[in-house]
Amino acid sequence: MLEMINIAIKTIFIENMVFAFFLGMCSYLAISKNFNAAFGLGLAVIVVQLVTIPLNWFLKTYFLEPGALSWLHPSFASVDLSFLTFLVFIATIASSVQLVEMVVERFFPALYTALGIFLPLITVNCAILGGSLFMDERDYTFGESVFFALGAGIGWFLAIVLFAAIRQKVRYSNVVKPLRGLGLAFIITALLGIAFMGFAGIKL
Repeated sequence: MLEMINIAIKTIFIENMVFAFFLGMCSYLAISKNFNAAFGLGLAVIVVQLVTIPLNWFLKTYFLEPGALSWLHPSFASVDLSFLTFLVFIATIASSVQLVEMVVERFFPALYTALGIFLPLITVNCAILGGSLFMDERDYTFGESVFFALGAGIGWFLAIVLFAAIRQKVRYSNVVKPLRGLGLAFIITALLGIAFMGFAGIKL
């Protein structure tokens, strides 16, 4: 259990999807102009990660790996569907995002309007697919994949919420003209990344 918590902590702070791997930068930069929208999108990413990574672990383990179909019948032990991994992962993500989109549209119409095109674009958010691919590459168990999913989602949520809060404050500051817009945004992101590097070495 302690090892799983360590995986979550490491994923949130040390191997943050935004600050360590620069994944999901499009949504991170575009939505962070509005704090409420950034908060809502961050929560949506947590939900999608929590659904897709464990589900993709299940599909990989019981359907896609070489010999994974042997539970159906011994004659399927030689079947290898690993070449379908990318397609299956993306299909799982697209289905989960569609479900989240319907829930947000039904119960949080204001947030749905604020997020606009970026809510369905979670499907192509590389942080989401990156989470499933990291899970596959690191060969996590199911429990580890759940904690990794939680850490990946919370890490991305923290990144965009902190960034949005800072951008909201900076909006009322007298920033020199050449640094306004993306210039200052990249500087803030770099400083946040350096701050998160300070957590390196933390382990329970």
